[in-house]
Amino acid sequence: MTAPIRIAVTGAGGQIGYALIFRIASGGLFGPSQPVSLRLLEITPALPSLKGTLMELEDCAFPLLADVQATDQATTAFEGADWVILVGGLPRKEGMTRADLIRANGPIFTGQGKAINDAAGPNVRVLTVANPCNTNCLIAKSHAPNIPADRWFAMTRLDQNRAAAQLAEKAGVPVSEVTNVTIWGNHSDTQYPDYKNAKIGGAPATTVITDPTWFTEQYIPGVAKRGSAVIKARGASSAASAANAALDSVRSLSTPSKGDDWFSTGVVSDGSYGIPAGLIYSFPMISSDGGRWSIVPGLTIDDEARGRLDASAKELQAEREAVKDLLGPAS
Repeated sequence: MTAPIRIAVTGAGGQIGYALIFRIASGGLFGPSQPVSLRLLEITPALPSLKGTLMELEDCAFPLLADVQATDQATTAFEGADWVILVGGLPRKEGMTRADLIRANGPIFTGQGKAINDAAGPNVRVLTVANPCNTNCLIAKSHAPNIPADRWFAMTRLDQNRAAAQLAEKAGVPVSEVTNVTIWGNHSDTQYPDYKNAKIGGAPATTVITDPTWFTEQYIPGVAKRGSAVIKARGASSAASAANAALDSVRSLSTPSKGDDWFSTGVVSDGSYGIPAGLIYSFPMISSDGGRWSIVPGLTIDDEARGRLDASAKELQAEREAVKDLLGPAS
């Protein structure tokens, strides 16, 4: 019998967690023949509500769900974990500045990084979803010196999915026709959704959509500000789409990439494309065997794109400076 993959999800009682864990348990992440074991972390006051979610999981009778446990102890949740998905954090509310969110969420990831370091499995990989995900990932990583740098990821896949959907809508094609979409930089307004290297139906996006002002005046800000638009429309941050993007991220990192297409994830910069080493920065990536990943080399970066990449790097440097008191020995 195939051994279960152990997955820890923090903030499991929240909207993203609720949208995420049933899809994992049903086989929507690792496929119809791979058992999973779930560890769900929540703050103590939320445990009674999470008990109801456990009852629902039981009532679903998922054949692939080997076992599930809810806890308010991070070390218990992360013990032996193969994947840790860091969803829990204070969500951004309307009127909240990015600086407010960084200071509110940063301390959470200090303790979680230490717990991952102490308890997780030997091959653990960590995806940070809670915003600001790049800097939260950096904080957690800095407190986990035993976990290699290439095991840490910040989720920019939701931005990639948004970017692909907007290109498809503009071109009037199914989203499956859109490939090679890259989100460079930070999960913030400074991100760069790279349309110049994207393809629609195998052709450069700029030859299918020939209005350059649409890209600069509608597409780039539309992707970057989509999260704010969702908050304004529904009174809460993205949940189902964020959960879907988390699944997409883990799946892309766990299976070999197909053809010449790639995906976007924040990783520890190695200096590629002139981005300062050590930042958690989103790059175009491929997975060679479902275990090892690499940054796609040699993409064309013109002067306009260069400015956008550098602006996002500067923002991430400023965020790192703002939380320097929260960074641990592995920073």
